[in-house]
Amino acid sequence: MILYSADCLLLPALLFIDIILFYFVGLKVANYKSKKNAANQSSGLGPFEGAMLGLISLLLAFTFNKSASYYDTRRELLVHESNCIGTVLLRSDLYPDSIREAFRSDVKDYIAVRIQYYEAGDDEIQTALQKASVISERIWNRAAMVSQKDGSVVKSMQMIPAVNDMIDAVSSREEARRAHVPEPILWLLFLLCLAGSFIVGYASKSKKADWIILLSYSVMMVMTVYLILDLDQPRKGIINTNSTHENMYNLLNSFKQNEVKTQ
Repeated sequence: MILYSADCLLLPALLFIDIILFYFVGLKVANYKSKKNAANQSSGLGPFEGAMLGLISLLLAFTFNKSASYYDTRRELLVHESNCIGTVLLRSDLYPDSIREAFRSDVKDYIAVRIQYYEAGDDEIQTALQKASVISERIWNRAAMVSQKDGSVVKSMQMIPAVNDMIDAVSSREEARRAHVPEPILWLLFLLCLAGSFIVGYASKSKKADWIILLSYSVMMVMTVYLILDLDQPRKGIINTNSTHENMYNLLNSFKQNEVKTQ
C-alpha cells in the first residue's frame, strides 16, 4: 500500500504544492482563451464547477467518516483486549497457588508480547504475532489440562471462556490494524482536489491569482486530507491510540506492584 507506507506529512505537502500548481494552470488556460477570443470571458462558478466542488465535499466527508470509524474501532478493540487479559488474571485466583502462579507467569509474558506487537514496526509485527500465538497456546493448554481434574469444572467454566476471548481479541485487533480507507478512494480524492483547484483557477474572474481563495482552498483541503491519513495510521500519527494502550502497561505494572508487596 503506497499511501499508507509513505510519511503522513509528505503526501499533504505534495498535495498542497500540486493544488497551487493546478490553480495557476487553470488561471493560465482561462487567460489564454480570453486573449484568443475576447467574447470568452469567465463568468465565475457555474453549475458544473459547483457540482465538482460538491462532489469533493461529499468524498471528503465519506473518507473522513470512514477513517474516524476505523480509528474508533481500533480504540475499542484495545480496551476489549486489555479487559479480556485482566479477566484471565482475575480468574486465575480461582486456582491453587501453584496453578495460579503458572497462569500469571504466562499472562505476564503474553502482555509483554502484546505491547511489543503495538510498538513493532511493519517488518516486526508478524514476529510479535507468532510469539503471542505460542504463549496463548500454552495458556490454553494449561486451562484445558486443569479442566480435566476433579473439582475444577466450575472454575474452568469461568476460565476457559476468558482465555478464548483473550485469544480471539488478537485476530480482531490485527484485522482492524489492516483495515484502511481503500487506496483507490484516496487517489480519487486527490484527483478531485486537483481538478477542483484547476476549476477554481479557470473560473476566476480576475486575470491574477486570488491568494485569499487559493490559500483558503489549499489549506482546508490539505488539513482535511492530512487528518484522514493520520486517523488511518494510529501507530505513527499525531492522533494515535497511545493513551488507550496505557491499559496494557498498567496490567504489566500490576505484576511489579504485586512483587514489591510480597517482598
